Amino acid sequence: MKITYKMIIFLNALVLTACATLPPKNPENICDIFLEHRGWYTASKDMNIKWGTPIHVPMAIMYQESSFRHNAAPAMQYFWFIPIGRLSDAYGYAQAKTATWNDYRRETNSHWSDRGDFADSIDFMGWFIAKTHNINGVSKWDAYKQYLNYHEGWGGYRNKSYKKKAWLLKIAKRVDKRSKRYATQLKKCKKKLDSGWLKRLFFG
Repeated sequence: MKITYKMIIFLNALVLTACATLPPKNPENICDIFLEHRGWYTASKDMNIKWGTPIHVPMAIMYQESSFRHNAAPAMQYFWFIPIGRLSDAYGYAQAKTATWNDYRRETNSHWSDRGDFADSIDFMGWFIAKTHNINGVSKWDAYKQYLNYHEGWGGYRNKSYKKKAWLLKIAKRVDKRSKRYATQLKKCKKKLDSGWLKRLFFG
């Protein structure tokens, strides 16, 4: 079988696409995440410019929600051995529910966005965090309260539904701690990442 130049390009594209969907090898360090997935930083930078949402906040929430897995979904429920559905229709990097995702697509005119795509997911999270700031007055930098909104919804947060969920408050504290650690790490490698980001922006 003769392998053509076009076939080589196609196969390389397939490999790169597959690699792009793999979770980062070291999710504990945001610098390592972005150095491994350069396109993720570009998408995160775009999100930050568009929504004013600091990069480390949605990244900390994404770690908690999906562990950076593109096809993450809630566990399947079973009746005996028969699958009867999932607890939620949340899906993808952001674990966005279908109804909220559809609201995002309609409001941002992003009708072709995909929950399994990192760039679309981080933009969705930037949008959600910005709306949380507008609706409930929560700072975009406050990962603790932002996560409570993300989990409970804007109405649930206003009704303080989280107060009856001690386990959720513990997770929110964990997200906040990770967000602050990511922020500290990002300061150390931002110059290097920005240099690469600007180069790709102007020279492809």
